[in-house]
Amino acid sequence: MDLKKIFLKNACPTSIGGQAIMEGIMMRGPEKTAIAVRLPDGSIHMKTQPTPKMSKWGKIPLIRGVVNFVSSMVQGTKVLMYSADVLEEHYPEEYEKDKFDVWVEEKLGKEKAWKILMMLSVVIAIALSVGIFMLLPTVAVGLLSKLTENILLLNLAEGVVRLLIFIAYIALIAKMQDIKTVFQYHGAEHKTIHCFENGLELTPSNAQQFYTLHPRCGTSFLMFVMVIAVLAHALMGWPNVWMRILTRILVLPLIAGLSYELLKWAGRSDNWIVKILSMPGIYLQKLTTNEPSDRQLEVAIAAMKAVLPGNETPYFEGLCDLEGNPLKEEKESDEFTTERID
Repeated sequence: MDLKKIFLKNACPTSIGGQAIMEGIMMRGPEKTAIAVRLPDGSIHMKTQPTPKMSKWGKIPLIRGVVNFVSSMVQGTKVLMYSADVLEEHYPEEYEKDKFDVWVEEKLGKEKAWKILMMLSVVIAIALSVGIFMLLPTVAVGLLSKLTENILLLNLAEGVVRLLIFIAYIALIAKMQDIKTVFQYHGAEHKTIHCFENGLELTPSNAQQFYTLHPRCGTSFLMFVMVIAVLAHALMGWPNVWMRILTRILVLPLIAGLSYELLKWAGRSDNWIVKILSMPGIYLQKLTTNEPSDRQLEVAIAAMKAVLPGNETPYFEGLCDLEGNPLKEEKESDEFTTERID
């Protein structure tokens, strides 16, 4: 692995970031957010809308890490559910709703049900993440306290168990075909951002020359959280299990804030300290990204062009599909624009 192709010296970091979704990409720019989904007929369904303005809390160091993490969880769940709805419309046999979703829609109506299911998904996701990756390791490693009273060793063991659980989880879900596809779009997102940050024309062939690994990735953020957690927990000693659980939860916002600041620094710097700190997250991305096809890169590029700052011309201007056919636009709403790219 050539680190010079990941920490690119002459690259110009961008604030644009993305997320892989079902059969597509979400790109968020300073002005607009775009969701691009590949449809079964080969066309690309595109939805664009204004990016929500950042609150004053989202600009304060340390605090902004927590604010942006929660915001990303909510926004990420929304776009995942939106992509699922788009695919359900075009793949009705494969994406049939379960009985619980149907029951909630019948009782509350589709719009209200969608909001409730979205919030429920976020709450469950956060609860499971904290429970499995933060609390379970400290309870499991508590058994080691009978063998040693070394606080540093116990906290290090807890961090190792947490990391092993996370890697095992990623490795297991990566075997699912749908997740493999999502990881391909994750790779397409990173390649496209690398291509843009290096000032190259946004084409699949230009993007393919880059790695699927990027220093400013959410996967690296999670790795920073795990590493900083070991150091933070070591300073709190090794009290009884209930006190450990309480302190782990209370200190989590601080850990998330520090991890976010470290991630932002890693995204705009290529010095040797950043490279060393970023390497665990970079290697973890080898599990969460796959090599994308040119068609998947087309989707990522379309989403990227849709959110470029100051782009007053149609995002698809001059963009063609792999067969050389020009892309077209159809507007359906004043609040947001939904486009079908043939």
